[in-house]
Parts: sequence; C-alpha cells; structure tokens
Amino acid sequence: MCADTPEYKETLNLPRTDFPMRAGLPKREPEWLARWEKIGVYDRLRDKTGRPPFTLHDGPPYANGNLHIGHALNKILKDMVVRSQQMMGKDARYIPGWDCHGLPIEWKIEEAYRAKGQDKDAINVVDFRQECRRFAEGWVDIQREEFKRLGITGNWADPYLTMDFHAERVIAEEFQKFLMNGTLYQGSKPVMWSPVEKTALAEAEVEYHDRQTDAIWVKFPCVKGPEGFERAKVMIWTTTPWTIPQNRAICFGPGISYGLYEVTGRPEECWATVGERLVLADNLAEDTFAAARLDGDMYRRLRDVTADELAQLTCAHPLNGAEGAEGEWDFDVPLLPGDHVTDDAGTGFVHTAPSHGDDDYAIGVKHGLPMTYNILDDSSYRPDLPFFAGEAILKPNGKPGGANKAVIDKLVAVGALLARKRITISDAHSWRSKAPVIRLNRPQWFAAIDKKVGDGQDTYGTTIRERALRSIDELVTWTPKTGRNRLYSMIEARPDWVLSRQRAWGVPLTCFVKKDAQPTDPDYLLRDEAVNARILQAFEEEGADAWYKEGAKERFLGNEVDHEDYLQVFDILDVWFDSGSTHAFVLRDRVDGSDDGMADLYLEGTDQHRGWFHSSMLQACGTKGHAPYRGVLTHGFTLDQKGMKMSKSIGNTIAPEQVVQQYGADILRLWVAQSDYTADLRIGDEILKGVADSYRRLRTTLRYGVARRFHRKRPCSCR
Repeated sequence: MCADTPEYKETLNLPRTDFPMRAGLPKREPEWLARWEKIGVYDRLRDKTGRPPFTLHDGPPYANGNLHIGHALNKILKDMVVRSQQMMGKDARYIPGWDCHGLPIEWKIEEAYRAKGQDKDAINVVDFRQECRRFAEGWVDIQREEFKRLGITGNWADPYLTMDFHAERVIAEEFQKFLMNGTLYQGSKPVMWSPVEKTALAEAEVEYHDRQTDAIWVKFPCVKGPEGFERAKVMIWTTTPWTIPQNRAICFGPGISYGLYEVTGRPEECWATVGERLVLADNLAEDTFAAARLDGDMYRRLRDVTADELAQLTCAHPLNGAEGAEGEWDFDVPLLPGDHVTDDAGTGFVHTAPSHGDDDYAIGVKHGLPMTYNILDDSSYRPDLPFFAGEAILKPNGKPGGANKAVIDKLVAVGALLARKRITISDAHSWRSKAPVIRLNRPQWFAAIDKKVGDGQDTYGTTIRERALRSIDELVTWTPKTGRNRLYSMIEARPDWVLSRQRAWGVPLTCFVKKDAQPTDPDYLLRDEAVNARILQAFEEEGADAWYKEGAKERFLGNEVDHEDYLQVFDILDVWFDSGSTHAFVLRDRVDGSDDGMADLYLEGTDQHRGWFHSSMLQACGTKGHAPYRGVLTHGFTLDQKGMKMSKSIGNTIAPEQVVQQYGADILRLWVAQSDYTADLRIGDEILKGVADSYRRLRTTLRYGVARRFHRKRPCSCR
C-alpha cells in the first residue's frame, strides 16, 4: 500500500454542505425564533396586496396555568392551517386570544385569601377584580412565551383579551342586544349549582365521576283513586334522598306494565309490613322486594294496574301528618304520565321535585306544580324547615353533609321507608373544586332560544334555535362531518341558555329591574337606549369595573327614570358568553379581523361542541342572526402512549416544555403532522423517540438534497 494512501471518504463523490448533521433543536430554535421576531415574519408574510383573506379565529385558552399537551396540539394544528393557507395565496390572519374572566381565576384569588385568613366578601369588589386582572395578565404573558416557543406564527404583539376595556364594552353591548330584542328573561329553574363555589355552572364546567350514595325505596300512601287502592302505596326510588322534602308529584310511564303486590311475610330485620300493598312496575318488582329482604314466597301479585287507574290516583307525601310538621307537607301528590319514566331501574315510578331536575321542572310547568325553596346557596335546608333545618347536602369542603341521613332517618321513623342500599353512581362534579354539584332552583337570567327574536334578521329563522339549526346545515362546513351531528343534536334538545353567574370577576349583566315588579311583568326590565349608551361609554373608558364603583346606579340611570324605582343587577355573565362574543370585538372590530365579521374556520377539540362552538353559535344567532363561522374543524384529545387519559394523579402527563427542552419544538410539531388529528392522539416517551428518529431520517435526506457544492473524486496515487 502506498505511504500516501488518501482517506477513502475523500474519494467518494458526495455533495458538500454546510447543513449540519446534528440538529441541536433545543439550542438553535430560540435563535431562529428571535430572528423571525426581529424581521417581523408574520407581518412580512401578510404584506401582500390583493390576496383574498383567510381568517382562523382563535378559541381563547384560559389564562390560569402553564400549557398542557392539548394546548400544543391545538395551536400547532392552527399554525399549520394558517401557514398552508398563506402558501396557497391567501392573506392568512391569526390573532391569538385569551379568556380572562370567570370562576377559575376568582377561585385562585379566593384560595390566596383563605390561606391568609381573609374573607373575600370583606374586600372591596373593585380591588378584588383588580387582583383577578393582575393574575390573568401574568399568565397571559407566560402562556404567550410558551406558545411562541412552539413556533406558532401570529399577531403576538396585539392579541385579544376578553378583559380589555373594548372587549368588555362589546360583551356588554352584545348582552344588551338580548335585553332589547326580547329574549332575555329572569326565571327560576333548576340549574347545575356548585354549593362549594356558590354559583351556577354550565354543562361544559362539569365532569362526571363515580361516587357512593344511598338509594332509597319510599312508600307514598294512596289517598284518592279507584276502588281497590285504599290501602295501597306507590313505591318510588331515588338516589337523592335529600330531594324527598321537595316532592310534589310522582310520574309513571304510560307504556309500562304495573302490578299491585301484597306483602305476605317478612324477616325480622325488615321495614315492610305483612298485608302491605305496593304498586310497582312488574319488571322491577323482584329487585325491589329483594332490596327489602323479601324472598319470593313473602309477596304475591294481586292484579294488573292500568295507566288509566294510575292517572286517577292521588297520594300523600310520606311526611304528611308527621308530628311537629303541621301544614308543611299536608298536600296532595298527584300521579302524572311522563315519557322520561322507564322500567330499567328503580320501581317504575319517578319521584318528582320540580326544583331539582330538568324532567321534574318540565312536568311541573306542564301541570302547574309549585316550586319549592327549601335549599339555600350553601346546600343547607332553610332554617325553619321542620326536622331538617340547617342540615347540608355538602359541607364547605365538598364532602357529604348530613341531609341524606336526616331524611332517611325521618322516613324510617314515620314508617315510609321500604329499603335502602349503598350504590355507586356517576354524578356531576365541578371540574375546578372537584366537589359534587346539585340541581337547584335558583333565580337566574336566561336567553329564550325558542322565542321570536325581535331584530328583523330572519334569513335563517326567527328564533335562536331555528337560526342555529339552519346555520349548521346551510352555512357551515364540518370537518369531520360527524361534528355536524353532534352540535345539531345538542342544540336541538337543549333548554334555554343560562347567562348569569353569582360571582364577581366578569362582565356584569348590565341591566336594571323595577323594584316592586315581578319578572313576568312587561315593565320589569328597564329597556332604555340612553342608559345603555352611558354604560357602554363608561366600559370603553374604564372597563367593567365602572359597574361596581360608587354612584354607578345613579350615573347610568341619569335623569330618564327615578333611581329609587330600580335595582341594579350584580350577577356576571357566564364566561361562555364572553368567548361566544369574541366574533364581535375580534372579527368585526379589528382592522386585521375579518372583512365580513365571520371566520373562515374555528378549530378546537371535540369537547367544544358543548363549549365554544356551541356558545358562539347561540350568541351570534341571538345578535347577528346566524353562525359566526363558515367552517368548523375538530381534533381529538391527547392520551398517553397506552391510550389512557392523562392525569397528574396518575403521573402520565407530558408537558410541552418538557418535550421542547429534550427534543425541540420541531419534534412536537412533527408528531402532530404525523398523527391523525380526527381521532384521539397518543404521545409518550417511546412515541417521541420514534418521531425523533423520523426527524433524523428527514434531516439526513434534506442534508444531501439541498447541497449545491460538489467536489471531484480524487484518484488514488497507487493506481
């Protein structure tokens, strides 16, 4: 071999490139981002005249914590859409935004007060709201930097915030449109109520978890009806014993087979009585008697019971005549037909308390049943209620109170209980406090979705529901198409929209009510354009804090009406109304918004069919007559690599910051690009390692594919 044999790699005819083999993304990406920010890449990309606009309207994340992997998935998908539309010749606009009002932030400030032993209610409300504002501002800055680190291109210098003064003014203005077009009303209906947080919650603010409770079988004695029911008792079953004092009716299923049964024997430990006659659904009789510890030879079926006979029956409340409660429960309990009654579980009869359930309330309205007001905001019984005064359904820490036990003990004492059983049910919990919520009748403000909207914008219908359903089918493109079915079915079946919350941090319901009038009176709500204009001007200049400042009532009412005749409303708007109104102060009002006030695309997770897609649709249909978007794209949830839901308690969460520090943002972006976003997406260490390997292969291909300089192969001198 020659002494001057060259390195063989020098004899290969390979391209020469300055493109490094190692990416070094965690170190190099910040340099790229800094350069892009310096040259204003977002503005430069849009600095082209004559391009048709494309607007992706950003659903606002909540300003109260570091980003999770779902945030990263959502924002990266949006970035890919915006960049691709720009490359296809559009003027692609992306204005990031934040949801800044509401209970999560208020709850954090309250926690800080409680840690210091302070009472929130003793703090001046404006000072409290300013603390909430500062908290939100801090998290907006943190999240903005985290989003920018993911390489998301947009107008980060001027995002939209629902707590900006102009935004608060527009949210109030949008609310006033409901006030003026006749769809706003105050009603008393059962709502999702959090006794711990002492406010109503939207369906999107609850999650369902298993919990244990007592199921009870209760006897309602028949007092009027056809012959043969003189000694009979109608059996009901419920998993909420605390609602029994509020009972006003019993519902039956007209198509269910019922029978009259007689107890013929009993064991020693049993609440049944020999000779007792009970009316039950036939399919559930055996289970009911088993719960009462009665074997098959301890009861017998006497005869059929028809729907006509049930409709003629009237029962007494099980606490009727109880000593010490004279007059409290001395009323008739009618039997009423109900399509919601089944014979899948229970007894085939549904105990009906109109103050504590949607079906119960609907039956109550249909048949004129009275509402009850036995439960206070903290879930305790009113202090003058016999037997149960002061007992609470939930303690302040969210744990079970003594209400269920007190009711069960009293039913045993009066001989009204047939059986009880500890069972596990899936029940609604607040996703913030994690405590159970209850259905509770509370005066709230609603938007009527089936009442004719008096605004003349009737192209898609005359009511909010009709406009929404027609918009879904005639105006909006759905990706994937299953999104259409989901939102359509939700809006088709939903009740009126609860707008009010009993909190402090938010945009108030800017309205006044007549002091001595009833909510049903035509003049109950003050509808005055001059008053509205003064409110909006103040909000534009001072923000919504103006509503809470001393002398606000007199300032806004002016000289048009007698100040003493009206009361100022201090409930705040549901934050879903805030985010649902963003189309007005972003798409409509901003120069870089949308030319026609509509978005080309809303892009969020599938949970937003009951969240932002839903509230935006209702809000816009109430104020502009149709949907605020032409397209809706939904993506799935993020799961761990085993397909399990991510949870801090399980320890299977992956923070975007963690991925960025280890691999770089491009690896996270490549994971999104490689995944099927229409389904739930899995992510974990092994998956990320595979993505990183794919990235290395792509990089190697690009390293030689983009090279421009070649050198000649040098011949070996020993040849």
